[in-house]
Amino acid sequence: MFERYGQYFLNLFLYLIQSLVRYLYYGFQTKLLNMKKIFALLLFVGITASVSAQDKLPSVQIKDIDGKTVNAQELNNDGKPMIVNFWATWCSPCKKELNTISEVYPDWVDETGVKIVAISIDDSRSNSRIKPYVNTKGWEYEIYNDANKELFQAMGGVNPPMTFLIDGNGKIVYTHNGYSPGDEDELYEEVLKISEE
Repeated sequence: MFERYGQYFLNLFLYLIQSLVRYLYYGFQTKLLNMKKIFALLLFVGITASVSAQDKLPSVQIKDIDGKTVNAQELNNDGKPMIVNFWATWCSPCKKELNTISEVYPDWVDETGVKIVAISIDDSRSNSRIKPYVNTKGWEYEIYNDANKELFQAMGGVNPPMTFLIDGNGKIVYTHNGYSPGDEDELYEEVLKISEE
């Protein structure tokens, strides 16, 4: 999908930026309402371009918790839903989200067959903290490390936590950035929707 639409949205976004700069440069009198419309349009195009950037997991090398290299594109859950969550040991909201989900994860698995893949974006300076943290918390997730943030960036990641819900066909059907208490309930509702299909 990116090959088909991604370049189009990127070019449109760049064209809108250039138009805005020209508009401001030549000193036309701008009205607040027009600026709000332009900003909203740029925001929409930017979000659309980033969402359309990937509709499946890209082919990027990551490492499992024991250091074995794995291609992210090969991650799957045998036709059942899969949650891919980007996190870091230095990210408090990330840890809160995954710790909260870990309390209900066995129920989620029993009810929907969902699998959670937690991919840390800790770099080489802090990736030694991943395994001890995961072992202390007793997470039952599959744990990987994307130390160079190649997968995270390929999927449009800016700040963790970032969560992707992938259906049984490998298609990304839901994306969420950040964490507030209760977000896990919204995520579970999305998992239920696709597990019933």
